[in-house]
Amino acid sequence: MSDPGVAVVIEDDADVRNLVGAVLRQSGFDVKVAPSGKDGVELVRAHDAAVVTLDVGLPDIDGYEVLRRIRGFSNCYVVMLTSRGDELDTLTALQSGADDYLTKPFRPRELRARIAAMLRRPRAVPEEAAAVPGPTAAPAAPAAAEASPVVEHNGLALNASARTVVVDGRDLPLTRSEFDLLNEMLRSSGAVRTKADLVRVVRGDYYGEDTYISDSDERAIEVHIGNLRRKLDEDPKNPRWLQTVRGVGYRLTPVRA
Repeated sequence: MSDPGVAVVIEDDADVRNLVGAVLRQSGFDVKVAPSGKDGVELVRAHDAAVVTLDVGLPDIDGYEVLRRIRGFSNCYVVMLTSRGDELDTLTALQSGADDYLTKPFRPRELRARIAAMLRRPRAVPEEAAAVPGPTAAPAAPAAAEASPVVEHNGLALNASARTVVVDGRDLPLTRSEFDLLNEMLRSSGAVRTKADLVRVVRGDYYGEDTYISDSDERAIEVHIGNLRRKLDEDPKNPRWLQTVRGVGYRLTPVRA
């Protein structure tokens, strides 16, 4: 990747901090490091970080509170790191707005692959830039409708190019993983998507067809879908967008008249 920007490593363990920093530098990032949560938040703010790796157990404030503060001003990619191996930590990280998680000890190759997969998801386009056509913009043509990045369903409009979601006229803030899952469901045209399918959507190329999908991976998808439903204000008894297919996965609800 040519210039991925700034990555901030928030980690109190010097060995882990150095390892993660080395992995990110090899990927082309300008790396900033912080041994505490408060310092990490300020580094993310000051440098407009593109990626943050965040330890759950920090000496001053825990990683979940750090994540909450970061999400107050930044939509950067956040990977939570935990040494506890406790599923509750994983679920709490995802519910707090993390894009991904890794349990220590982890393989540097896996961290690099996870971050590379996240960076392949385009960032949101600022409204000012989206409103100004580029120098090679072509006049609108009837065929453009077929390639439209906007998908609408039951009062929801998702723009894949700008990575925006509008529901009943209001903007819906989503994490990267939540957006990608919703985009996948909308473009599946009502077909049932298994949890394993959706794990691969979130994980990207790192999880191929032959990669083992664990119960923890599938549970993470359940959390992401739960977060989506909460933000969409879904009625579980009469959902507008996402239906659960018990024992299998999820599908899009039918179009309402």
